[in-house]
Amino acid sequence: MVKDDSENGPADKATKRSRWATRKLTVKSSSLKRLSLIDRIHKRTGSTEKKRHSDGSQSVGDDHTQSDGATVTDQNEQMDHADANSTTSDDPGQARTVYFNLPLPDHMKDEDGNPASTYARNKIRTAKYTPLSFIPKNLWFQFHNIANIFFLFMVILVIFPIFGGTNPGLNAVPLIFILAVTAIKDAIEDFRRTILDNELNNAPVHRLAGWQNVNVAEDNISLWRRIKKATSRYLGALWRSIESLWKKDKKSKGMLESSADPRPSTETKATRRESMRSPRTDRTSYISAYEDIPMTPVTSPLPPQTPQQKDFLEVAERPTSGQSYNPEEPEMLAREKGNVINYDIQATGQARFHKDHWKNLQVGDFVRLYNDDELPADVIVLATSDSDGACYVETKNLDGETNLKVRQALRSGRSVKHARDCERAQFVIESEPPQPNLYKYNGTIKWDQMFPQGSREMSEPITIDNVLLRGCNLRNTEWVLGIVVFTGPDTKIMMNAGITPSKRARIARELNFNVICNFGILGIICLISALVNGVSWGKSDASTAWFDFGSIGGSPGMTGFITFWAALIVFQNLVPISLYISLEIVRTLQAVFIYSDVEMYYDKIDAPCIPKSWNISDDVGQIEYIFSDKTGTLTQNVMEFKKATINCQPYGEAYTEAQAGMQKRMGIDVVKEGARAREQIAAGKIHAVQGLRQIHDNPYLHDEDVTFIAPDFVDDLQGESGQEQKEANAHFMLALALCHTVIAEHVPGDPPKIEFKAQSPDEAALVATARDMGFTVLGQTSDGIRLNVMGEERHYPILNTIEFNSSRKRMSAIVKMPDGRIILFCKGADSIIYSRLRRGEQTELRKTTAEHLEMFAREGLRTLCIAQRVLSEREYLDWRKEHDKAATAIQDREEKLEEVADKIEQELTLLGGTAIEDRLQDGVPDSIELLGRAGIKLWVLTGDKVETAINIGFSCNLLNNDMELIHLKVDEDETGKTADEVFLGQLEQELDKHLNLFGITGSDEDLTHARKNHEPPAPTHALVIDGFSLRWVLHDSLKQKFLLLCKQCASVLCCRVSPAQKAAVVSMVKNGLDVMTLSIGDGANDVAMIQEADIGVGIAGVEGRQAAMSADYAIGQFRFLQRLVLVHGRWSYRRMSEAIANFFYKNMIWTLTILWYQCFCNFDITYLFEYTYLLLFNLIFTSVPPIIIGVLDQDVSDAVSLAVPQLYRRGIERLEWTQHKFWLYMLDGAYQSVIGFFIPYLAVSRSATAVSGNGLDVTDRLRFGAYMLHPSVITINLYILINTYRWDWLTLLIIVISDLLVFFWTGVYTSSTYSAQFYEAAPQVYGEASFWACCIASPIICLAPRYAIKALRKVYWPRDVDIIREQITMGKFKQLEKEEVKEELVKSSSSGSSESSRIRRHKQLASVDEDLRPIYPPSVTGQSVAGHNPRSQNGSDGTNYTRHEPSIDVAVSQPADPPSDPPVRQSFDRVRPSYDRMRASMDRVRQSYEFTNEFTSAAMLSRFESTHSGGPSQLHEGNGIVSRIRRRTRGKSFKSPFAHHKDNHVREHD
Repeated sequence: MVKDDSENGPADKATKRSRWATRKLTVKSSSLKRLSLIDRIHKRTGSTEKKRHSDGSQSVGDDHTQSDGATVTDQNEQMDHADANSTTSDDPGQARTVYFNLPLPDHMKDEDGNPASTYARNKIRTAKYTPLSFIPKNLWFQFHNIANIFFLFMVILVIFPIFGGTNPGLNAVPLIFILAVTAIKDAIEDFRRTILDNELNNAPVHRLAGWQNVNVAEDNISLWRRIKKATSRYLGALWRSIESLWKKDKKSKGMLESSADPRPSTETKATRRESMRSPRTDRTSYISAYEDIPMTPVTSPLPPQTPQQKDFLEVAERPTSGQSYNPEEPEMLAREKGNVINYDIQATGQARFHKDHWKNLQVGDFVRLYNDDELPADVIVLATSDSDGACYVETKNLDGETNLKVRQALRSGRSVKHARDCERAQFVIESEPPQPNLYKYNGTIKWDQMFPQGSREMSEPITIDNVLLRGCNLRNTEWVLGIVVFTGPDTKIMMNAGITPSKRARIARELNFNVICNFGILGIICLISALVNGVSWGKSDASTAWFDFGSIGGSPGMTGFITFWAALIVFQNLVPISLYISLEIVRTLQAVFIYSDVEMYYDKIDAPCIPKSWNISDDVGQIEYIFSDKTGTLTQNVMEFKKATINCQPYGEAYTEAQAGMQKRMGIDVVKEGARAREQIAAGKIHAVQGLRQIHDNPYLHDEDVTFIAPDFVDDLQGESGQEQKEANAHFMLALALCHTVIAEHVPGDPPKIEFKAQSPDEAALVATARDMGFTVLGQTSDGIRLNVMGEERHYPILNTIEFNSSRKRMSAIVKMPDGRIILFCKGADSIIYSRLRRGEQTELRKTTAEHLEMFAREGLRTLCIAQRVLSEREYLDWRKEHDKAATAIQDREEKLEEVADKIEQELTLLGGTAIEDRLQDGVPDSIELLGRAGIKLWVLTGDKVETAINIGFSCNLLNNDMELIHLKVDEDETGKTADEVFLGQLEQELDKHLNLFGITGSDEDLTHARKNHEPPAPTHALVIDGFSLRWVLHDSLKQKFLLLCKQCASVLCCRVSPAQKAAVVSMVKNGLDVMTLSIGDGANDVAMIQEADIGVGIAGVEGRQAAMSADYAIGQFRFLQRLVLVHGRWSYRRMSEAIANFFYKNMIWTLTILWYQCFCNFDITYLFEYTYLLLFNLIFTSVPPIIIGVLDQDVSDAVSLAVPQLYRRGIERLEWTQHKFWLYMLDGAYQSVIGFFIPYLAVSRSATAVSGNGLDVTDRLRFGAYMLHPSVITINLYILINTYRWDWLTLLIIVISDLLVFFWTGVYTSSTYSAQFYEAAPQVYGEASFWACCIASPIICLAPRYAIKALRKVYWPRDVDIIREQITMGKFKQLEKEEVKEELVKSSSSGSSESSRIRRHKQLASVDEDLRPIYPPSVTGQSVAGHNPRSQNGSDGTNYTRHEPSIDVAVSQPADPPSDPPVRQSFDRVRPSYDRMRASMDRVRQSYEFTNEFTSAAMLSRFESTHSGGPSQLHEGNGIVSRIRRRTRGKSFKSPFAHHKDNHVREHD
């Protein structure tokens, strides 16, 4: 992008700001495509349906007249994927050219003169169904289940009476029921998505109407779309009429109110200022009286700029006309003010900005956006309300970050401010094709500009800094005028979203195999029945030959054929339809209980855990890998200023997560310590605030906003420690208030309040603390900053601002002070600032500050250094000339600006350092620790920089100092000339080297072993990789090696990754290792991985709800994930596994009992049981107990599940539902069917019969069936009870009721003559002693083997849960109840960042294996060799871990000479609880660790002088300090911090 950076003369002291892109991207990066989802996206965008003509306000009126009906009906008016995105580019990879107020060239038209290119509609849909497509599409999905096909076939068979079916309609009820229940559930889920879709599609946007968009043709709505629209409107009207019955007082209104009445603009109603180029128009109609530009007053378009107003644009290319070419002409033209408005054209005055729906936006439309508006499409910014063309966007819906990002209007478009300007703007946009990279865009705007020499074609590059992406929100900008370049599925956010997947639980998928096995068994039984029955009817010497009835088929062969299908109907319960019905009920109730869990309710945003997919709760119990975003998921993205060091004095009281973890490792009671620390901090806050108000009654000081709790700082600010310290503190805060780029936002109220919006939350925290200390930023002026300094309002001219970027790791502001001095204030990463300090000065200050920064870093705080340089007038003017020259350079401008900035940011004077806490969400460290103890591996996939991610990794227990970091990295070639094979070769060498450490090669055998091994890796290694390197390791040739290396690492951090790469990593692990995966995130950039994983969890927090909309579960905080997974997930998986196994078991008994009876009737498929028994067996008698075991059973309570997370490992290893278990239950059912049939058979056949009045006795078929049914039902329900862990009153009551229902139904039904031959069977059967003997003997004999095996296993081969249950019985977990009560007390009396350090329900217990406890990073004394902690030199946005050599004149303690315990240093002999507590913790670390670990960069800062002007060093290779440090850092994959030169100088290696 071309920069607008400077004016001519150095004497002009207006603020000049140099901006660099925070990430440099090459042509290679632009080809970074979605690996799997992008193909699916492109496949769904194949239609070329024509679009309507974007002309006039008629379409607005038409749309509005339907809006009342469309707002709701469009919720159902959704098309299938092909139609939802009905128009797309002809080729997804083809660049697009968009014309504005210029005719399309002939090659871009078709034979009818219409635009040949068609573009995607801006209507998006994440729902899967439409009203018309729901029934066929849902049935299509449901009949993907092979069991449903079988059940449908059975219903068809029963229709034919010859196969023995008696009631086809009744037989169809179960199938209809399960299809209806599933369809209703799917409809509810999809309806929610549809509502959200239509909220977006029908959202209002101000779109220019009344002009011709030549890029789109007149809308030609197909007949199919018209039918769908009519259907949607009809169903919507029907739904509204039904809804009005109970909502009579509520009237729906369209989202576009009075769209035909434009919102007036005070300035544009009557433009007072006239000019030759923009005369005041004479408006006569009402519509033209108020030009629909709802914006604050802005100036009218100005005449062409004078040469003095210089800007920098590019000439498109060398003229191709016959004129002579002047080589100096490009430089001259580049300095002309570009303007796309053609003032020779008279505006018609018909164009107006009207409200319209998002879905009606098209490529090439002009749109006007206002503050806080959400972006409806990808828009190129032409003009903004800011005079410099800047606007600010919040990308929380994309990446979860709430900090503002600045975007710039095109230089050539800044004059386009009104609708009439849009009519006269003539230009062409040449854009790259749609692609999913959120951080890159390439395009060019071209126009013809008039010069004294004639017209010239001009061009200006368009980058991502000029584009506002769909899903972002406009902030701190009154209005923006732009043009739509990508719509709907072509927008970057939608290209990264993918298609809403249809997820099925793993058990449901594996169930198909068991169903096929049962199909095989069923087929064998039917075949045997057909053969035996056919052969029996073919015998001439059997008694059947003498019957006049004959065979039903007329011949033995046909009889056997009919018998086959009749047997299929009778034995169909081997594939139980009741199982699928019950599973739907179980999963629905599981989802209800998850939703109702108050322990996962987040009251701050009124958000419970919401299951959006009801059918995969059992998958949550099998998760082995969790992929998490960082910003907004692990962290709150809230930075709080906690500590500072100024003039050798440490200030600030805090108790952080990292500090609590360190103390926990040393055996300190963190609960008591945390409570004591919070009490001290609360007292210190009261003292500090009182002191601040005594110094100055600051109206902008709000007690609740103060994060820098430093009573000693306030005392020093009052002068208690002398004038020097007072001035140092005041000057330090002044530096914080001047060196920034934040925007001050005044919030009205009494007292008033000022909030700060910044590109970095770190920067906002620094300025907010300066405000609290009395140095308040009131706002920006055209040339400086207004401050309120201790009640006195001052103006500080800002001469230049050199902004932060990822390579500089610092920012500077050059300020003219009130006394006339020119001071450069610089803040940045401590390693960067220290390397630029003036040599030979501030030795003690630097050493002490480094020690303080080291301690701050060990507390998990992000450190920054603040420095300054006083410039003479001559120094500044000379530098300003070089800066202006670099700013006007046409080529390599960014590199030249950076080089110039580097020159002045030298010879600095250190002022001090700051420490900011990147607030983790409450409970994150403990949740990660708990999940790790459960055997779950957590990977972090983030778009943040490597250093920032590692910093958070240490804070939340993902990383510790005992781990070696493997850093896979290849340097990106900015020129794009490096061949792909080079990158692949470099990474393959790295992968092979690291794989050798683990004794593997990455072969297929290694992969096979890895797929079978579910043990967590040893906590010895962690892997870090950036997005560019990840692109290459995901190549087919390296993916397997990369996967196997990652499996050996305890933690994996993928940084700077795109949404597509996140999904690719999830897919690699899920498919490569055949494991269950869960992805959790909070932004739209996490949607891809959420949909790719088996389970997607969205954080429904304050940072946007895009992820929650697309997720399977929505939770309010990361900490709730532990309960969702370890409690509900484990319960659901175990319950579901047990319920399914018991269903197969009971149907095996039922089916085989009928089979054994066929042996006595030649397999003629005579029913053993009365027909109502056949219907009620699965419906009432045995259906509820398996459902209860699937919904309510608990092996251990939720508290114990969290206390002993190792119980979850059976789910990871998928041991609850196995083929082994399936066949054991099937064999058990077969055995019990034999007992259940032959014991009653022998009892009846050997007993004296009781003949009734109707001539029947208990040996007839139906009464004999009753003899068998009752013991079988009792056996089945008791068997389920044995398999149930929790015997509460409800479970026992249901078992008893289920058994009694058999007796109740038999007694009631047989008392009626409607039972026909079964009449009076109950008194006959129940009157037999043999019946009651069977009811006792059969269950005992059936259950005895099962009971014996369970007893032996629990005694001699107990599982983990058996041991824990025994310990519960022994009372070893009674303390959990006390802990719960104590936790509530702590919650009610505590607040702050240490919430996650309180007593929790999952407290470590003696029963937990000690080896599984978390390893907290130990600390190291600051006065001796320090342990490595990469956070120490992290600045506002992290560092690249550049280390520094200690100087030879500073003594360093060596391992052979361990230091004695140093005394705790207390500055000025006053109590500093936080400082003393940290020093004491650091002094207690074991020395063996201290002397075997590497140096920490922050500690090194005190041991060297500035290396930019360093002299010779005495250190040599061998036993010197350099080699010893190298030996300590071996194995680390960070960039080598040392470079040895031929003159043996020790220099910093940047």
